[in-house]
Amino acid sequence: MAGSTGRKTVSVSRGLMMLCDICYEQVFAENLVDQRNFVSDHEALFDTICMGCTDINRPLVDDMLGSSE
Repeated sequence: MAGSTGRKTVSVSRGLMMLCDICYEQVFAENLVDQRNFVSDHEALFDTICMGCTDINRPLVDDMLGSSE
């Protein structure tokens, strides 16, 4: 996948989200993941990640937010 080099993943209810190093570290700093690397509070996750990570995960984000598009 173009532009995904160096990305790390966290699990969410609908799959895996690719995050840049900075967002990945921030998610852990804010204790949004459990011991299985799973994020249960997706709204807090979306508030934490950068626009680049939001864009690269757009289909997954839209699905989780219930977008009709």
